[in-house]
Amino acid sequence: MSFFSLLNRDGSARAGIMDLGHIKVETPVFMPVGTNATVKAVLPCMLKAIGSKLILSNTYHLYLKPGIETIEHLGGLHKFSGWNRGILTDSGGFQVFSLSEFRKITKEGVAFKSHIDGSSHFFTPEKVVELQSRWGSDIAMVLDECPPYTTDKRYVKESLDITIDWAKRSLKAKNEFPIKALFGIVQGGIFDDLRKEAALKMSELDFDGFAIGGLSVGEPKEDMYRAAEIVAEILPKNKPRYAMGVGKPQDIINLIDVGVDMFDCVMPTRNARNGTLFTKNGIVNIKRQEYRNDDSPIEEGCKCYTCRTFSRGYIRHLLKAKELSFYTLASIHNLYYYVNLVKSAREAILKDSFEEFKKNFYENLNKGR
Repeated sequence: MSFFSLLNRDGSARAGIMDLGHIKVETPVFMPVGTNATVKAVLPCMLKAIGSKLILSNTYHLYLKPGIETIEHLGGLHKFSGWNRGILTDSGGFQVFSLSEFRKITKEGVAFKSHIDGSSHFFTPEKVVELQSRWGSDIAMVLDECPPYTTDKRYVKESLDITIDWAKRSLKAKNEFPIKALFGIVQGGIFDDLRKEAALKMSELDFDGFAIGGLSVGEPKEDMYRAAEIVAEILPKNKPRYAMGVGKPQDIINLIDVGVDMFDCVMPTRNARNGTLFTKNGIVNIKRQEYRNDDSPIEEGCKCYTCRTFSRGYIRHLLKAKELSFYTLASIHNLYYYVNLVKSAREAILKDSFEEFKKNFYENLNKGR
């Protein structure tokens, strides 16, 4: 079996499967974010119960703490984290540019200072591939630059040229540092012609899959959807497409509709910790007084552990009492919602009923307003 097999298309929406060797991952797929080799407040056994088969960790953060030597000494990323299913590692390029107070980009790579202790570091495309290879990532991302969407076109073009050069060097590095799957990243900001150029040039390179970068970074929704659609139409049909950092449930459904296969976002866990819970009928703000004596689950019919076991009133009590178990139970529910929303979309695609699924999704959201 090849790394990616496309099983069905319903319009532009796609259902497929990725073979990581030790596990097969059905697409479309939502990946919980485990930046520091852990999904916040959720244990690996809980992720398995939710149905997750692939999570995301971050090269920048793991490189700085605990460091490559520690992860290698403790058996690689899977053993280190106690997660024996799939792991995709982001290259850390976005974090270099968003977290480091000092950074200097050259054609060779990027110099930056740690946001933790101010120490100086230098990432090259080759080093980023090496790091991800050494700690055993299943899917690795190339080093790229993600300019803010407000950046002028001249700089976005210069940045794009560097990103494409780095992508070519990353592919060569894969020969020295083996990785099961290496993804290129398509940039280009909100400029249609640059997105097309990036997608065409990346398509010429023999990556195992492709990510669409620079989405969900503050740009208007119409720009996000347009950029994703432009890129998805150009990228190879026989390889997976990954919208990095997306996002809201509506965004995920809309991007599945244009042919995107993979998603990740901190929103389900971050919002859970703040008391914002996702349901098919919209958001539940569990802090509200109206839920104090509510004996119903967060969402009627939800099969997650939290909804099968506890009431809204109890979950609200945990939040108000500042009990740590609140973070876990709320995160379990939100992750279950996301993972199974995308699984349901996949089932609809396989049945050639995605348009009906999308219509019902929005009708249910509107009922809750």
